[in-house]
Amino acid sequence: MPAHARPLRDGDLLAAVDLGSNSFHMVVARYEQGAPRLIDRLRESVRLAAGLRTDGTLDPAHRALALNCLSRFGQRLAGLRPERVRAVATNTVRRLRAPQGFLRPAERALGHSIEVVSGREEARLIWQGVSHALPSSRRNRLVIDVGGGSTEFIIGRGLEPRLTESVQIGCVASTLRFFPDGRITRRRWRQAFDEIGVLLQQFAAQYRSAGWHEAWGASGTVKALAAIARALDAGGRGLTTPALDAMGERLIRAGSARENVLPGLSKERAPIVAGGIVIVQAAFAALGIERLDACDNSMREGLLWDMIGRAAGRDPRVGSVQALARRYGTESAQAARVAGVADELLLAVQHKWRLDGNARDTLAWAARVHEIGLSIAHSQHHRHAGYILRHSDLAGFNREEQQLLAAVVENHRRKPNPALINELPLRLREPAARVTALLRLAVLLCRARSADVPRPRRIEAGTQSIRLALPRGWSRSHPLTLADLQAERDSLKALGVRLLLTRA
Repeated sequence: MPAHARPLRDGDLLAAVDLGSNSFHMVVARYEQGAPRLIDRLRESVRLAAGLRTDGTLDPAHRALALNCLSRFGQRLAGLRPERVRAVATNTVRRLRAPQGFLRPAERALGHSIEVVSGREEARLIWQGVSHALPSSRRNRLVIDVGGGSTEFIIGRGLEPRLTESVQIGCVASTLRFFPDGRITRRRWRQAFDEIGVLLQQFAAQYRSAGWHEAWGASGTVKALAAIARALDAGGRGLTTPALDAMGERLIRAGSARENVLPGLSKERAPIVAGGIVIVQAAFAALGIERLDACDNSMREGLLWDMIGRAAGRDPRVGSVQALARRYGTESAQAARVAGVADELLLAVQHKWRLDGNARDTLAWAARVHEIGLSIAHSQHHRHAGYILRHSDLAGFNREEQQLLAAVVENHRRKPNPALINELPLRLREPAARVTALLRLAVLLCRARSADVPRPRRIEAGTQSIRLALPRGWSRSHPLTLADLQAERDSLKALGVRLLLTRA
């Protein structure tokens, strides 16, 4: 179990916030008998994707809409413990040129930190939400989530996703791209269908080969299209190719998505429905889908289940770190030694250095994978490791967590590069520097790669220092380790930590 996770008790409140590219959602749930029971749900149409400018910034109007919405959400979340709230930003925030310029005021408005997740992590969380809402099955299922800026495709079985893809097409972005002035023509529709189909061909053969027994849509777009299909009486339950073709044909003949063209369509969703229909239509053709049923659960419910799993010791990040270490053939015994010594150091200084359970997790994970770069080359292996950690798809990790882990590991040897730490959000910089200092010391103490680790007799901390009290005669038994520690003083100084060596 992660060091900071506390077991959930019946009655505890959990909340999940989804900063989507079309709408912002929030759900609040009470934990009861191992599951989240929803007690409140809020949704606001922000259309963040429509405010993304070509230079990677948000226009002032959509920025204001987003911050005002988050302020209202924040009022509802007031009083909830920070570890029981998870807020996640998706495609549009991923694409911002300087996301912290938006995230800092957004976090102040919400009153909680906001994670930016990769497309594949978004897909994993969507699967968590959907799979817990459906009857148990041992057969493959396909899930499609059409968002405002991206669409996720997942094939999984039971509670485990097996294939995940995130494509840069969404109902808002596609409508703005292919029907920018609101005019819908047959030529534009065919262009949209063809271009989206080409994107889907990148993984279509793999998905068709894997196969599925049922297909589910997990987004407001799919639910809206299912409502239109029912109003058209086109094909009975769920979405089908004839139903989608009928919707598209109505829009083409009308020349726009004006009111009453599609029965059952809300006024709010009408401006972006064309992009949603053509995405689903192209997915049917590329993947050979026969019917798509709508599911009420999506990523926000997945976040709730993910929090429950973490609190119960089922943290996917642990599995991701273990899988990464296996993939790159790290020496498990050495990694365990470094992790053990690093944890001893942290426990001695955590109070003075204000390091919480999140820092302890980061240090433990960094120790387990600090040598993955050796699989590429010994020279500069810390930099190879940092690159791997920065660019891998690690289930359970958000972008900040991956950047933090990469910065710590890349700085674990040679001259530290403070720029890697300064690229992190302000609240993470001091913990990152201090965790890095502890990892560096643990690696030095374990340099001999033997079970006999030369441990200090005492470890003491000041607010910006660590004192290692070495046993008398220790320097004669461990001259190389002593020389390493003495040389390390300047390196730790660059991290804002003073290393003191004394005799016990």
